[in-house]
Amino acid sequence: MDFPIFLIPIIFFGLVILISSFFIVKQQTAAVIERFGRYQSIRHSGLQIKIPLVDRIAGKLSLKIQQLDVIVETKTLDDVFVRLKVSVQYMVIKEKVYEAFYKLDYPHEQITSYVFDVVRAEVPKMKLDDVFVRKDDIAIAVKSELNDAMMDYGYDIIKTLVTDIDPDAQVKAAMNRINASEREKIAAQYEGDAQRILIVEKAKAEAESKRLQGQGIADQRREIARGLEESVEVLNRVGINSQEASALIVVTQHYDTLQSIGEETNSNLILLPNSPQAGSDMLNNMVASFTASNQIGEAMKNAKKKNDE
Repeated sequence: MDFPIFLIPIIFFGLVILISSFFIVKQQTAAVIERFGRYQSIRHSGLQIKIPLVDRIAGKLSLKIQQLDVIVETKTLDDVFVRLKVSVQYMVIKEKVYEAFYKLDYPHEQITSYVFDVVRAEVPKMKLDDVFVRKDDIAIAVKSELNDAMMDYGYDIIKTLVTDIDPDAQVKAAMNRINASEREKIAAQYEGDAQRILIVEKAKAEAESKRLQGQGIADQRREIARGLEESVEVLNRVGINSQEASALIVVTQHYDTLQSIGEETNSNLILLPNSPQAGSDMLNNMVASFTASNQIGEAMKNAKKKNDE
């Protein structure tokens, strides 16, 4: 018996209808089923069945966390225009897929409107510096407002972040100049302090050097006087009186000085006068000065003694 050919299209059509009654919903996804245009049920992940030609998949919603970036341009309290990038992380509540699907046609536009409204209400209350410091406060205000508004529509706001704050280019350049000026001011203060310390330490070193130099000169003169005293005593022992001994010592030192100067090839020192008579004249002048000083001292003592009597 031959198979009726007219049954082939019927069987094929039946297989198509049977296959179309099965559908698959991916993980973290919800499918909305309508029957004759009316809501029927929500199907979640896995292999699902619907009545062919009666039920249809009206749409699918992702249950994953999604992110919407909103750029808002507004003005601060100190009249600076600034662009803020607000990132909103949200998801569809599994138990409220019906509300999320049927109550909102364009959830992105709805969320964007609330972000604009909150940012333009909060930022004009702050100065530009406060916007950078209090960006978390702006994010919290946006999240609070969105949660109150979007919860009824089946959306849960997970987190909001102010990810970028971009003032006008001229304002940024001015802020950079101010920052650079402050740093240059601090650097100048440190340099001034360093120079002051160097000057103070240098002055202390010079004072200590002069003190030690003066002490050295005093010690040198003391030793010279001691040496002269010993030389005079030695000459007195051989019959030379003190005046002759002093003259001999002065002349000897004069010639020693000339010899020392002559030995230095690059010396800039000039000794004037340099004749042998110069030493004698120097000694005579010193003796005359000492004699006159002694006479004045004796006269003053006699005058005081007479006044006392």
